[in-house]
Amino acid sequence: QVQLVESGGGLVQAGGSRRLSCAASGRTFTGYRMGWFRQVPGKEREFVAGISWDGVITSYADSVKGRFTISRNNAKNTVYLQMNSLKPEDTAVYYCAATVGPISQQQSHYDLWGQGTQVTVSS
Repeated sequence: QVQLVESGGGLVQAGGSRRLSCAASGRTFTGYRMGWFRQVPGKEREFVAGISWDGVITSYADSVKGRFTISRNNAKNTVYLQMNSLKPEDTAVYYCAATVGPISQQQSHYDLWGQGTQVTVSS
């Protein structure tokens, strides 16, 4: 069983950058495709980005395409979300998730979740 722990959240000014990390415990990290989701109060959790087990295939929500980059380091059991040109509408709790299936934008397809990390973008 893999456990996920996010870090890197915090307060950042609009236009700034932030890198989130998701550290996975366990020895089967490469067996999972990974995703980042985000959620604001009163709204459903939404897909942000996903990455294949080998890092070759990535997928992004239209709202972050060109600004966010997902990557992973399997040797460190870690997946990252580099966020650039941040906007106030990017403010949310960001969650890391893992799936044994293909990359999906549906949160129900993910088997494991982290506890989330808050990102607040001030205008």
